[in-house]
Amino acid sequence: MFELIARRTPWIVVLATCATLSACSSVDSASNRLAGVVTPYKIDVVQGNFVSREQAQALQPGMSRNQVKNMLGTPLLASIFHADRWDYVFTFKRQGVTPQTRRVTVFFKQDVMERVEADDLPTEAEFVASLDSGRPIGPIPVLEMTPDTAPVASAPPVSAASRPVPALPASYPPLESSTR
Repeated sequence: MFELIARRTPWIVVLATCATLSACSSVDSASNRLAGVVTPYKIDVVQGNFVSREQAQALQPGMSRNQVKNMLGTPLLASIFHADRWDYVFTFKRQGVTPQTRRVTVFFKQDVMERVEADDLPTEAEFVASLDSGRPIGPIPVLEMTPDTAPVASAPPVSAASRPVPALPASYPPLESSTR
């Protein structure tokens, strides 16, 4: 009996090894199919300053640096090597969509705006429409207050409003002691 088992042991080991390896390959192919179906979530990445067409058109030669900054915000790039130039760069990356990149460059001469160079900029309405990610949006609530939904005005608490305020002291104690 032991002789029979001893002769068949190499074959049993070979068959067990083949069965194990075939099971690994089927699990591996199943995990590859699952990985092909499931994609990781990637967040939307917004960087820089968005400058709309309306903002760029409102810039006029002769404006001061503060006026430009009030209109467009702080520039993304303000280099000491190009002191008379501000760069407003905007990038928007979303999964499955080609990234949006726009650039606006404002040139100054003696702290006064001289000219603006810009890519083809969208209007504010076009930009907001481009942000739609295809998610279903529910009904938009009515943002109007009717007499039915207005809160009822109540009288202020009498005890807190009618209490007299205590008189202030004539002098205050010193903050530090004078003995050291």
